[in-house]
Amino acid sequence: MQFWLFCANIFFMLATKKKQTIIKKNQIHEKDTGSPEVQVAVISAEIDELAKHLKKHKKDNHSRRGLIKKVADRRAHLKYLERTNKARYNALMKKMDLA
Repeated sequence: MQFWLFCANIFFMLATKKKQTIIKKNQIHEKDTGSPEVQVAVISAEIDELAKHLKKHKKDNHSRRGLIKKVADRRAHLKYLERTNKARYNALMKKMDLA
């Protein structure tokens, strides 16, 4: 039983309710789920979960690779937002304390 709980934590990094609260906190309008702000917030939460996992499991190189991919994905979203709308980028950086 405990093995399956472990697998569920790895494959489903963010629980649906946690992801929904992150989306609600960062959405621009009521039905917004895909704006760069929401995507960066969700990816940042996934990065935090992976970092916490890697502190406990130092030799888990597969998850480390996933973490590196998530960081690169977040960086790409932030570059896009900076290029297209500097004001929203600055607001997001301040809100998420990423700078």
